[in-house]
Amino acid sequence: DFLTAKNIMEKGEIGDIYKIESRVVGANGIPGAWRKEKAHGGGMVLDWGIHLLDQALCIGEGRKLISVYAELTNVTNEECDDGFRATLIFEGDLSMYVEVTTSNFIELPRWYILGENGSAEVNGEIVKVSDWENRDAVPILAGVGLTKTMAPRTDDTIKRYSLPEVDSRWTQFYENVFATLRGEEKQLITHDQQRRLLKLVDAIFESGTENKVVFFDK
Repeated sequence: DFLTAKNIMEKGEIGDIYKIESRVVGANGIPGAWRKEKAHGGGMVLDWGIHLLDQALCIGEGRKLISVYAELTNVTNEECDDGFRATLIFEGDLSMYVEVTTSNFIELPRWYILGENGSAEVNGEIVKVSDWENRDAVPILAGVGLTKTMAPRTDDTIKRYSLPEVDSRWTQFYENVFATLRGEEKQLITHDQQRRLLKLVDAIFESGTENKVVFFDK
């Protein structure tokens, strides 16, 4: 799913991307002993969150990360976070929303991507505008009246596409490590990337604990 989302962005499938949502949701609280214990690295920021945040930085690679704002949740556990929501603002008008929750009983998209010419849901489909000139929406009923503002586009002004296929073998990381040791390739995952990721994790905790925006790449 990550490589699919990255592919959509890099190939400009739906034009300039301005908003990306990435999330993992569950409904069983924090499982396991160590995940509930702060002293042992528990909490969802360090469990699932660190992977999603790593992916966010990879997608935003080459852009300055301007600011971070996060909310930590303690719905099912007081000692450490059982979920979080974070908004990352990158230069170039790119906003990324990252969410992990363990008390959500309705499934949400793993990735939801918004671009100037369409939207994409992973794992779902890509929907693009086919007729920008035809903007006259069919009104829908909202409350006690009709509205065009939130009416969906008509089928004759959009086209639906399947998601691109990507090579997503889990062995690729280890193959790269082996090839790097032999001097045949460059490291895909660098130490600088990981240092930046851990700095972002610190910013998530600082923002969520103190309820403030943290300015990142100064």
